[in-house]
Amino acid sequence: MIPESVVKYQHEIWQAIGETFVMVGISITAAVLIGLPLGTLLYLFRKGQRYQNRPLFTILGSLVNIIRSFPFLLLVVFMIPFTRLLVGTSIGTLAATVPLSVIAIAYYARLVEQALLDVPKGVVEAASSMGASTIQLVVKFLYVEARSSLVLGLTTATISFISYSTVMGIVGGGGVGDFAIRYGYQRFETEIMVFTIIIMIILVQMIQFTGSRLSRWLDRRS
Repeated sequence: MIPESVVKYQHEIWQAIGETFVMVGISITAAVLIGLPLGTLLYLFRKGQRYQNRPLFTILGSLVNIIRSFPFLLLVVFMIPFTRLLVGTSIGTLAATVPLSVIAIAYYARLVEQALLDVPKGVVEAASSMGASTIQLVVKFLYVEARSSLVLGLTTATISFISYSTVMGIVGGGGVGDFAIRYGYQRFETEIMVFTIIIMIILVQMIQFTGSRLSRWLDRRS
């Protein structure tokens, strides 16, 4: 039986879930569109790779490391001026996606780099011997060989982004975590708190199950 307090706030709950999906969806998109190429560049610029370039590798690697080592809550506050410049406000769900996307890009870039490093050297050598261009090497060889790991990495990253999204209430980002704090913790409604935790657990389990199944399917196609 659904608790009365949950029924009472069902509109706010659905709104919070929608805000979480917006924040996580935009951050995932940023991770794929920018983090994937960035991780690929880190791989290509690494020593021993086709375009080894120590200065560029050091600069990009250091930037990624700095962003990843930043405590997320401090990163959100630190980026308020940039967020306001970019989206016109520092408050709201859209504003919350800016720091979330930045950390998502850096986080996934490292996972991509590691996935590509796990590709057997024989695959790269075979591509080079066939005269493959850089684009062909990346798209037709590296990404194909690493596709299972890339999906698993994105799955892991997505779950982390959901966790990060729960603290976005500090900039009025909303989401399930913010709802749990405002309606469950601050108003001492334990049923609301428990219900939102269950929602988060179910959401994470669904993402993990889907990502793992897709990864295994892609791996069998190798």
